[in-house]
Amino acid sequence: MNKIPMTAEGYSALESELKRLKQVERPRIIQAIAEARAHGDLSENAEYHAAKEAQGLNEARVAELEDQIGRADVIDVTKLAGNTVTFGATVKIVDEDTDEEKVYRIVGDTEADVKAGKISISSPIARAMIGKKQGDSFEVAAPGGARGYEILNISFK
Repeated sequence: MNKIPMTAEGYSALESELKRLKQVERPRIIQAIAEARAHGDLSENAEYHAAKEAQGLNEARVAELEDQIGRADVIDVTKLAGNTVTFGATVKIVDEDTDEEKVYRIVGDTEADVKAGKISISSPIARAMIGKKQGDSFEVAAPGGARGYEILNISFK
């Protein structure tokens, strides 16, 4: 079993989603199945089939979350420090061509959300940053060609 690195925040989000699926969605779906059964003939009952499909999707997600939680390697980012980019670091970078600044936090695969500034440890940009220090430059292969970046700041929060 491979451990899945994640922040405490990411672990908490998985736990809350699992709790919601088990305590809110599961009973709602069971109720929908019961109501659909009450309508009679199940072979041509679209509501019943939709509810059963929703149940299957919900149970698959529950199993997936339980697996991820079971394999989680929770890393407390607040206890990390240093001057090199590692898992959990918040990194401010600047595009060397456009001077556009971006801030990314390197997190586990399950909690990545680019819009929120969280990138996966396995993403190309994160892999290129790992081990680099403030002031270092790195290059990332992008669909439009290689892009050069410089690390402006590294913090752990």
